Amino acid sequence: MKSFRLENSPITYFVDDTANGEWAVFVHAAFVSHEMFETQFSCFSGKYNLLAVDILGHGDSVHAQKGDGVDKTAEWINMIFEKHGISAAHFVGVSLGSVFIQDFANKYGDKVLSLACFGGYDINNFDFEKQKANSKAQAAMAIKAMISVKWFAKSNKKISAYTPQAQEKFYNMNVKFRKKSFSYLAKLKNLVNKYAPAKRQYPLLVGCGEHDIPAEIEIVNEWSARENCDKVILSGAGHCANMDNPSGFNACLETFWTKTKKA
Repeated sequence: MKSFRLENSPITYFVDDTANGEWAVFVHAAFVSHEMFETQFSCFSGKYNLLAVDILGHGDSVHAQKGDGVDKTAEWINMIFEKHGISAAHFVGVSLGSVFIQDFANKYGDKVLSLACFGGYDINNFDFEKQKANSKAQAAMAIKAMISVKWFAKSNKKISAYTPQAQEKFYNMNVKFRKKSFSYLAKLKNLVNKYAPAKRQYPLLVGCGEHDIPAEIEIVNEWSARENCDKVILSGAGHCANMDNPSGFNACLETFWTKTKKA
């Protein structure tokens, strides 16, 4: 994939436009980078045009200016669309990435062909009470990161991936995360419960791995029931399901995207 710097922003993004067809956008989880989707890029190259973004503070998107925050992610992606003449795309987000693709859909719904959210939650119907326990665990992990990124990464890989291979890959990306990048994530709260739930004008797929935490599986089940949308609990996978079971993940996306074309 070719790398680009987006003008007037801190964002580095990656493009494979060799296909004569639809676009697919991939947005990664926290503490890693677009590299978590390497197996997806290999699978879909030539079938779909591909766009991957390094979230602010992650990967190569580290040259922030005063006032930059992750709450601008949707606007930056839209700027990329305008630069490359992308009228609409399928969106795939894992964990934190699912937050940003939902925010994009809230603001630019006419540019969304479909939305696939894995290991995430509905940002337009966020239950703060259900997230209290998880928030405490995240705070404890953040303290570890402030002391030692390596210590943090060793613990985080066990939460974020299930298979030894995926855990090792996650760790190798996580150790590159900079402590100061935590400050950019503070503006995530600006994206939650800002839009009233409404009927979506595009297909939605929600999912997670069967070995994700019980609270996430509950969120996915409730979300799919509430919206009557597609759902998958991927076997042999944890939180970052695309890394644990790439073949199963890719097959789910292919089936979902094919179905949206027929709809």
